[in-house]
Amino acid sequence: MTWTAALVAAVLILVNLGALGAVAWRAEGSAGWSAADWAALRFTLWQAFLSAVFSVALAVPVARALVRRRFPGRQALIVLMGAPFILPVLVAVTGLLAVFGRNGVMNDALALLGLPRLSIYGLHGVVLAHVFFNLPLSVRLLLQGWARVPSEHLRLSSALGFGGWARFRHVEAPMLARILPGALAIVFLICLTSFAVALTLGGGPRATTLELAIYQAFRFDFDLGRAALLAAVQAGIGLAALQLLARVTPPETAVTGLDRAAPPPPGGWATALGATAITLAALFLMAPLALVVARGLPQLPGLPAVVWRAALRSILVAAASTLLLALFAAALTAASLRHRWAEGIGSSALVASSMVIGTGLFLIVNPVIAPETLALPVTALVNAAMALPFALRALIPAARRAEVDFARLSLSLGLNARAHWRLVLWPRLRKPVGFALGLGAALSMGDLGVIVLFAQTGSETLPMQMHRLMGAYRSGDSSGAALLLLALSLGAFVLLERLIGGRDADT
Repeated sequence: MTWTAALVAAVLILVNLGALGAVAWRAEGSAGWSAADWAALRFTLWQAFLSAVFSVALAVPVARALVRRRFPGRQALIVLMGAPFILPVLVAVTGLLAVFGRNGVMNDALALLGLPRLSIYGLHGVVLAHVFFNLPLSVRLLLQGWARVPSEHLRLSSALGFGGWARFRHVEAPMLARILPGALAIVFLICLTSFAVALTLGGGPRATTLELAIYQAFRFDFDLGRAALLAAVQAGIGLAALQLLARVTPPETAVTGLDRAAPPPPGGWATALGATAITLAALFLMAPLALVVARGLPQLPGLPAVVWRAALRSILVAAASTLLLALFAAALTAASLRHRWAEGIGSSALVASSMVIGTGLFLIVNPVIAPETLALPVTALVNAAMALPFALRALIPAARRAEVDFARLSLSLGLNARAHWRLVLWPRLRKPVGFALGLGAALSMGDLGVIVLFAQTGSETLPMQMHRLMGAYRSGDSSGAALLLLALSLGAFVLLERLIGGRDADT
């Protein structure tokens, strides 16, 4: 497996650093650092920091309530709460504008009460959108951590008469200390490279991110030198965040249990607060999606054939991307048990600009072959690389925990590598694998990234086709395409998660 991990690492280095190097090599002239670039840097760091803190802080009570309670519709709620993260950004922003925009539901309610309307544009709008996208991801990552707390510890805490605070301090807080740094880093890095949210809700030059500045350097000035400099600064910030993550994350310790169901939670205020957290989160996440469904459902039967052909291409791209993701994640997860570099290489896509990656790959292949002929394969490769960090954050902690808990026992029993995998690792990795591959398929289905640079007429994916419909002001068809894309993304996620992870994959 070591040579496979080395090959995967080489591919990822080529995709990330190679693309940046190609852009820098083609840059002409010197690139200076202006006052506008400093402003973009400050805004990028501040909005990414606020978005990460709010997303993860709000996810803690929601995940805690979900993991400790069973109620009708719980599994469906968890799946639906994950929809915003896998929803294409432009579709989700449309839903947010329908709720929080100038003429949205909330502002209409404020007007009825005689209160002034609120603006969603600017820093608060960007942070709101990022929390909408990343709260579900944070909840799912925390659910994975809570699922690894042995139920025996909770039973013992009840037997010892621990109150709610003592139980949290001695049983749950150590798990959060291992999970929270990774969740904060992932959300920070996602928001660091945010593009469509800042473009739509930024509200002007004072709310420009580095990614948006890179786009402007490409699109309007074709200043590759400035774009390369901005991308290098952005990548440096991301690498520093990953290094800080490695330093502050505590090592795994042996915490062995019998994988039994956890005891029922206490009643009283804990139950009421948990129910309140779940209800508020569900309303915040579901209201924009409900409006997307309401507007798109009547348009779905009349969608033109070009939209359905684009949907088929998206399915094929997502299938190829998921297969690549499975290969990449398996190789690097296995290597991470012995080498620290594997996780860093796999997470490198989080620090890369998708705009720079697309342009760099275009420059690399253009002298050899027409880029449009590689539109779908390149899109599948880049989508797999972009989804890999999320897959590794779900897989590597679970794999390390299983090794810490059971490696010595397997060795003492004389289990070979295949038996150790089948009897020890796979039962504990099955749920994270289902989650990771489902998430990767959904993200690939809804991605609007390098395909814009490579694709020509006849090779559009569904997100690109929907973008064109929106640009042509065909609001009816674009609403129907948005609903179709949501259904395909959510369907791919549910299918893979349940098929691989089992019926209780979301616990």
